[in-house]
Amino acid sequence: MNKENQAVEWKESWRDEYLKWICGFANAEGGTLVIGKNDNGNAVVLSNIEKLLEDIPNKIKDVLGVMANVSLVKDSGKELIEIKVEPSSSPVSYKGAFYYRSGSTKQELKGSALSHFLLEKQGRTWDSVAVRDIKINSLSKGAISLFKKMAKQSQRINKGILNESMSSLMDKLDLVEKSYIKRAAVLMFCSNPEKFIAGSFVKIGFFQNESELLYHDEIKGDLFNQSQKTLEVLFSKYLKAAINYHGIQRIESYPVPDDALREAVLNAIIHRDYSVNTPIQIRIYNDRISVCNPCELPDKWTVEKLLKKHSSRPFNPLIANAFFRAGLIEAWGRGIQRMFDSCKNAGTPKPRIIYEEGDLWVEFRFSLSYLRIIAALPNNRKLDEKLDEKLDEKLSSVRIKIIRLMYKNPMITVTELAQILEISRTAIDKNIQILKSKGYVSRIGGAKGGRWEIIEKT
Repeated sequence: MNKENQAVEWKESWRDEYLKWICGFANAEGGTLVIGKNDNGNAVVLSNIEKLLEDIPNKIKDVLGVMANVSLVKDSGKELIEIKVEPSSSPVSYKGAFYYRSGSTKQELKGSALSHFLLEKQGRTWDSVAVRDIKINSLSKGAISLFKKMAKQSQRINKGILNESMSSLMDKLDLVEKSYIKRAAVLMFCSNPEKFIAGSFVKIGFFQNESELLYHDEIKGDLFNQSQKTLEVLFSKYLKAAINYHGIQRIESYPVPDDALREAVLNAIIHRDYSVNTPIQIRIYNDRISVCNPCELPDKWTVEKLLKKHSSRPFNPLIANAFFRAGLIEAWGRGIQRMFDSCKNAGTPKPRIIYEEGDLWVEFRFSLSYLRIIAALPNNRKLDEKLDEKLDEKLSSVRIKIIRLMYKNPMITVTELAQILEISRTAIDKNIQILKSKGYVSRIGGAKGGRWEIIEKT
C-alpha cells in the first residue's frame, strides 16, 4: 500500500476516535485501517500491541456492532496492526452519528445526505416513502385526469388500467403502501404538494444582472401542471421571439429551442432532490437562461459521465416512471443528449452543464444571430419611449443601437457590442467615447463587474 486512498487509512497510534474511520469504511465500500504508519506511509514503533490486539476488536463490536478482521502484520521490520473492514449491508453508527468514507476523507452524514444514505441501505428511494397524513381520497381529481389524458395519448399504459378506480391506478403505479400514498404521489397528484413537501415549486426570475431581479413568478401545483405551466410562462412572458422574414413569410424563433428547454425543465422537476427545501430556480438574463435544481448525482457519477451515453438512473424512479407513462420523457437516459441534439439542429450554442455543491445547472446561451435580430427590432415601444425621453438630438443609427443595447443589458461588453452590431471594437470604442463626451452614457466600475448607465439629458 503506497498511499492513502478510498480503501486505506494510516494512523501512527490507536485512539478510540478512530472507530469513526472504521464506521466510515463499513458504511461505504469497506477498507483497511493500518495502525503504526505515519502520514508518509513509513512504519513507526507501536507500543502495547498485545493489548491493542485484544481491545480493538471488542471496541469495534461493542460500539459499532460490526465484526472486523484485526491482525498483526510486519513492515520494514516493525509490527503493525491491520484492521480490515467489510462493507455493511445495514447502516452503522458511532454513538448515534453516521460516518462515510469518501475519497481519503471521513465525512459525517447529516440532513438530506443522511436521509438518502439510510434509505439506500434499506433498498428504498426518497420518493417511495409513505406519507402517513394523506389518504388516497385527498388526491386531486384534476391532476389524475390530466395524467390519464396524457397516458392515453402516449399508449404506454394499458387502457383498461386507466379506466380503473383511483386507488387501483395508484396501486398499479406503485404509489401506495397499505392505505397510505407515497411521496411521489403527493408531488404528482396533490393540488398543493408544498403543504406537505416544502419547496416543491418552480421560481422564475428575470435578472438585469446577477444581483438585480426585475420581476418573477412562482409556479405551484402538482408536478404535471407545474411542468406545463412553467413552459407556458417562459415562452409567453420571459423569452422574446426574434422575428425574421423570408420573402413575405414571417418567421419567429426563440433563443432556446422549445424541445431543449422542455427537456431541461422536465429533468429538473423529475430528478430534483425534494428533501432539500429549495425550489427549482430558472434565471433569465438578456443573453442566457439557466435552470437549476437541487440534485444528487448517482454514486461516482460526474458531469463528464452525464454527457456520455449512460443508463437511466433516476433519482426519483416512481416519479420518472409516471412521467414516462404519460409520454413526457424517455426511459433510456437520453434526456441530455436530446437537449444537445435539439440545440445543434436549431443552430444555437450547446448547453453548459455544471454540478456544484448539490446543485445541477443547465445553462443555455443565446446565439449572436438572435441577439442581433433582437437588437435591430424597432418595435419595442416601451423601450423606445424610455429612450426617447433621454435622447434630445439626432444620433447616428449605430450610437442609438449602442445605447439601446446598454439600456437592455448594462453589463454588456465592448466585445459583445462589436459582435452583435458586426463592427470592429475600435469603432465601438470611438462611438462610446462620443456618447460619453455628449453626456449620454457613463461607466460605473471597471471592465470586469462594471456596468453602463444611461444619463438623462437636462
